[in-house]
Amino acid sequence: MNELTICTNRRSELVDITAAVREELSKLGRADGVLTVFCPHTTAGLVINEHADPDVARDIERRLDEIVPWDHPKDRHGEGNTAAHLKSALVGTSVSVIVENGRLQLGTWQGIFFCEFDGPRTRNVWLAMA
Repeated sequence: MNELTICTNRRSELVDITAAVREELSKLGRADGVLTVFCPHTTAGLVINEHADPDVARDIERRLDEIVPWDHPKDRHGEGNTAAHLKSALVGTSVSVIVENGRLQLGTWQGIFFCEFDGPRTRNVWLAMA
C-alpha cells in the first residue's frame, strides 16, 4: 500500500490528484490490475469526474453546498460538521481504476479528485493494487 498526503485550503474543495496518483502507481510495481484509491476520513471523499475544465470541480463544490448546506437547524452532531459527513456519504470514499501496462485507464476527460468537505486540513489517501 502507498499513501498520498493532501493539504487542502478551504472548507470545501475538490483537488485534482490524478498526477500524484499516476506517480504513486509507478512505485507500486504492477503493470496490470485494479488500483483502489481510498480515503480513510469521514468528512472527505473521492470522485472521478472531468478534469479538463476547472469550472466543473467548482460547480460540483457549489452544487453540493446548495444541496447540503453547512448550517442546518435540525443537525444534531456535536462537532457541527454534519454537512461534511453527508457530502462524504454522497460522493463515497473510494474509487477503482483499471490499470493496463502501468497506466491508469481513465476516459479522455476523467481525473481523480480528492473531495475536502471539512477543511482546511492535511489528509491521507491510500492506494493499493489488486
